[in-house]
Amino acid sequence: MSDSVNKQKKDVSEIENEHRIDQLVDVVEKHTRTERHLEQYSNIGNSENREHAREIQKEREEEINTLKNIIAYGDDKLQDTVADELDNLEKNYIYSEGYLEHNAEHMPKEDMKNLKEKQENRREKMRELKFK
Repeated sequence: MSDSVNKQKKDVSEIENEHRIDQLVDVVEKHTRTERHLEQYSNIGNSENREHAREIQKEREEEINTLKNIIAYGDDKLQDTVADELDNLEKNYIYSEGYLEHNAEHMPKEDMKNLKEKQENRREKMRELKFK
């Protein structure tokens, strides 16, 4: 390969890492805020909402670890991790669909809306991971 092609690949890689670092900061901030809210308001609110927040926290923790590994080791070493993440997303999607199916009539509208939005986010993330 010529030097210009190598330089372009390096530039693209640096830009991608900058974006990943921004994404990592964003996810860590969201995780921290939610964790603080869970601690401060654990005695009030709906237990289903707290459980949903904990599920989101687990997903954020996985995303944080994935981003840290990609930044540290590069994309090539994480193909197994991507497959694991995709598998987890698919399992969570199926579980949540079943939950919606059985509990929709008992759920508050806001919770229903949030879960449907989360399902859409999972679908988008699964499509994204399948094309990586």
